Amino acid sequence: MNTQKEFKSLSEFYPYYLSEHQNKTCRILHFIGTSLFFYFLFATILSGNLVLLLFCPLSGYGFAWIGHFFFEHNKPATFKYPVYSLLSDFKLYFDILQNKQKFDPTN
Repeated sequence: MNTQKEFKSLSEFYPYYLSEHQNKTCRILHFIGTSLFFYFLFATILSGNLVLLLFCPLSGYGFAWIGHFFFEHNKPATFKYPVYSLLSDFKLYFDILQNKQKFDPTN
């Protein structure tokens, strides 16, 4: 029996995603990882060195998963909802940049 919730849209998924990201350190680690993701993506584009693309998922997921396993104490949403989770990582990143979300959601 599949008890996994079926989300029909990113806007429906995002509140769930935020509920899985309530720890300040976890959010900071996500932000660092996503910043590095963009750094390596742009470095690849500017340099033409495709090897740098390997660092995109390593940095993005590496920092995020450390945040979940050691600080948030839950499984990353990536394991159940890979596409919505990735898009939500980017959404949270830009929401933090635009001050729509905070590193510490309790403040």
